[in-house]
Amino acid sequence: MRIHRTLALLLGASLATLATACGDDAVQTITTPAVGARIKFFNFGVNTPGVNFFAGDQKITAITSTDTVESTTGTASGLAANGGSYSAITPGQYTLTGRIAAATDKNLAISTVSTTLADGKAYSYYVSGIYNTTAKTAEAFVVEDPVPVETTDFTGAYVRFVNAISNSTPMTLYAKNLTTGVEGAIGGPVAYKSGGEFVKIIPGLYDLNTRTTGSTANAINRTSVSFTVGRVYTVTSRGDITVTSTTATTRPQLDNTINR
Repeated sequence: MRIHRTLALLLGASLATLATACGDDAVQTITTPAVGARIKFFNFGVNTPGVNFFAGDQKITAITSTDTVESTTGTASGLAANGGSYSAITPGQYTLTGRIAAATDKNLAISTVSTTLADGKAYSYYVSGIYNTTAKTAEAFVVEDPVPVETTDFTGAYVRFVNAISNSTPMTLYAKNLTTGVEGAIGGPVAYKSGGEFVKIIPGLYDLNTRTTGSTANAINRTSVSFTVGRVYTVTSRGDITVTSTTATTRPQLDNTINR
C-alpha cells in the first residue's frame, strides 16, 4: 500500500492530528481542535492524469514511494488525495490547482480555481468534467463542507450529495434503508458543481441511487453503503453520465467519503 502524505501549510498554525487510511472511506481521527481552514482534494475528472494539488506555489498533497522519493503517479482519476482526509491551511485567498504528477508535463496545471478559504471552515476541491487531451485541461470547483457541529446527539448519521458530473442534469440522491425498506431523498436536486445540505438519517446499511427531476428511473446506483452513528458523509457523483457500461472506469459512479 502506498503511503499518503499530507504536505500541510503550517505558517504558524497548529495542526490537528490526522490518522489516514487508503480508500475513499478513509477515517480521520481529530484529537485536538482544528486551527485555521481545512480542505480536501478529489481527482474526479474523467480520464484525467494523476495530479498533485497545490495552493499557490505550495504543494499540499503528494504520494511517497517505498524509496522515499515522491511518486510520479499522484492522485489518480477517481480517487481522493491524502486518503480522503483534510489538510490544514492558513485562511486567505488562494489559487488552487491540480498539477500533473508524471515526469512528462510535470507540474502542468490541468485545473484551476481561485477562492477564499475562511477561518474555521472546511472545503472540498474537485477536479471534474471530461479531460481535454489536446488542451490538457479539466474543469474544477470548490464547495464548502458545512459539517454539522458535533454534539452529544449520537442518534443519527449525516449525509449530503455533491454533483461532479459535468454532463448531467440536476440530480437528487435517494437512500433506501435495507433493514426497514424505507427510501427517502437526501435533500433536493443538486446541479453540477454544487453540493446539498447535510441530512440526518438513521444509521445503517443503504442502497443509494440518483434520479433526475421528474424521473422515477435510477441514473446511478451503489449498493450496501454503511452509514455509522455520529459520522458525517459526502456522497459524490463522478464520471460520464452517457456511459452505460457497468464496468467502464468512466461510467457514472457514487463515491462515499467521511467528513467527520
